[in-house]
Amino acid sequence: MAFSGEQDDDEVMSEINMTPLVDVMLVLLIIFMLTVPVLTQSVDIALPQTGGKTVQQQPDAVTIAVNATGQIFWNEEQIDKQVLDLRMAKSASQTPQPQIRIHGDKKASYEHVIQVMAGAQQAGLTQLGFVTEVSQQAE
Repeated sequence: MAFSGEQDDDEVMSEINMTPLVDVMLVLLIIFMLTVPVLTQSVDIALPQTGGKTVQQQPDAVTIAVNATGQIFWNEEQIDKQVLDLRMAKSASQTPQPQIRIHGDKKASYEHVIQVMAGAQQAGLTQLGFVTEVSQQAE
């Protein structure tokens, strides 16, 4: 006859035995406690020294603007075509060459902007770019 607290041997045990799980966790904890100090130790080494190279300074970018009437501006200074050609030739002889940014008014004649581009090409300038404005559309 079985007491009320005892189970029959034929019944399936539905509880998990926690003792083996706790033992495994304690072993893993001890292993991690032993390996972490080994991983954080550093090794002293003497790294080779190199001679420093001087970094070339990039020249300032030049802004050439052409307004609606065809007037030419070099960094906001109004100039004529001859002065523009002289300044572009001087910029082309610099090493490294400055970046040339062309601002063309949307009402400017296409011919005026093309003349500036052709002058830059004849002077030997290689870094030529156009500055545009992104339109903001109403939502």
